[in-house]
Amino acid sequence: MLFSSVYFIYYFLPALLICYYVAPRPAKNVILLLFSLVFYSWGEPIYVFLIIFSGVFNYVMAGEIQSLQQNSHPPKMSAKKTLIFTVVVNLFILCFFKYYGFALDIFNSITGAHVKYTALPLPIGISFYTFQALSYVFDVYKHKVNIRGKLLEFMLYLSLFPQLIAGPIVQYKDVETQLYSRSVTWESFGYGVERFIVGLAKKVLLANTLGSFHQMVIALPQSKESVLASWIGILAFTFQIYFDFSGYSDMAIGLGQMFGFHFKENFNHPYISKSVTEFWRRWHISLGSWFREYLYIPLGGNRVNPLRHIFNLVVVWGLTGL
Repeated sequence: MLFSSVYFIYYFLPALLICYYVAPRPAKNVILLLFSLVFYSWGEPIYVFLIIFSGVFNYVMAGEIQSLQQNSHPPKMSAKKTLIFTVVVNLFILCFFKYYGFALDIFNSITGAHVKYTALPLPIGISFYTFQALSYVFDVYKHKVNIRGKLLEFMLYLSLFPQLIAGPIVQYKDVETQLYSRSVTWESFGYGVERFIVGLAKKVLLANTLGSFHQMVIALPQSKESVLASWIGILAFTFQIYFDFSGYSDMAIGLGQMFGFHFKENFNHPYISKSVTEFWRRWHISLGSWFREYLYIPLGGNRVNPLRHIFNLVVVWGLTGL
């Protein structure tokens, strides 16, 4: 289900708002979680079990890591082994669903083999909720987050529908307090509605229109494709992907506000950047922040010798590309 779809705007969102605000405070998280799972299962119902497995698995593993750090001897080594196992399982699931067909295509083209396989639909948002689950496990390992003992709130964090399909990537430590206690004022709710409408306009009026221009250009026969038409196609696609992605981020931030959640900004006018470095800091901010905090800095960042710094950059950019 897309935020710009008729079903979401006229049926899902009004029904959720009514149920959420009518329900007593203790039931609000349950309502949000149930509607989020319905939202996720709208396209491929079977994959709702995958996100549930991810939530339960990572919650249990995080609890095991915290328990080992407090009780085992030596605590650091035992917890580290559990952390590595958790990361491997998460990445295996992510890579299997995203890349197994791609890997077999490469294998067939290199070897000349004809290994047949059935293409699987890609689970919606699997990268986002995998990164969120890993950030939670890493933060528990680093003692930045303490487990409060409630699976419900962790599942809500992982599957919360506003940021589930297109981000921004939310870290548990940023919304931990809001998961247990939050309030919505008329002012914040109004801002959320306004932000949602702005994002919807970016997506429907700008991104979709620009996408039509781009499709018209690439559909032209090569003999009729002029330099001007090529540049129109390039610019149309350039702004299409920006308005599409930033529009979804705006809608996610606005929807979060309607339910008392405050998500960080994900785009900051990237096309006014004066360098590639500045562009990356302004484009998909939550993804860049995630790789910087959980990969680049642990590898040593730029506080190493030049060769190691180059290696760190190659690793981070290679994985970001994948």
